[in-house]
Amino acid sequence: MPHGERIGYLVKQVQQQVRQACDAALREHGLTMAQYAVLTALAESPGIAAAELARRTFVTRQSLQDVLAGLKAAGLVEVATAGTGRRRDVTLTPRAATLLADADAAVRAVEDRMLAGIGAADVATTLAVLRRCGENLAR
Repeated sequence: MPHGERIGYLVKQVQQQVRQACDAALREHGLTMAQYAVLTALAESPGIAAAELARRTFVTRQSLQDVLAGLKAAGLVEVATAGTGRRRDVTLTPRAATLLADADAAVRAVEDRMLAGIGAADVATTLAVLRRCGENLAR
C-alpha cells in the first residue's frame, strides 16, 4: 500500500502542514507553536503542574523549561520564586492574555483554511474518529 493510502502517514503529513502554517501565522505575533501551546495550556489550566504542562504541549520537561525561559524573558509569564518543594507556579501576564487572543485568532484562521469546503457533519465525524484512534492507541 502506498504511503499516501496509509492513515498514519496522512495524519503525520497533515500534522506537519498544520504545524508549518501555524508557525508562519504565529511568527507575526512573535511566538512559536511551542510557546503558543504553553500559553494556551496555562490559560486553560492555571496552576498546572510542569509535568502535565509538558505532556499537554508535547514537549520534554527540559524543552518546557527552555520555552518558559523564553516566555519569561518576553514578559509573557511570571514564574514564582518560592513554592512547595520544586514546584514553581507559572502565571500569564496581562500582556500574554492580549497576545494569546490575537495568536489564537491566527491559529483558528489556519484551521478554518484547513477545513475549507468540509461540512460540519464531516468535521464532527473526523473529530470523533481521531479521538477514538487516540483512545485505541492509549490502551
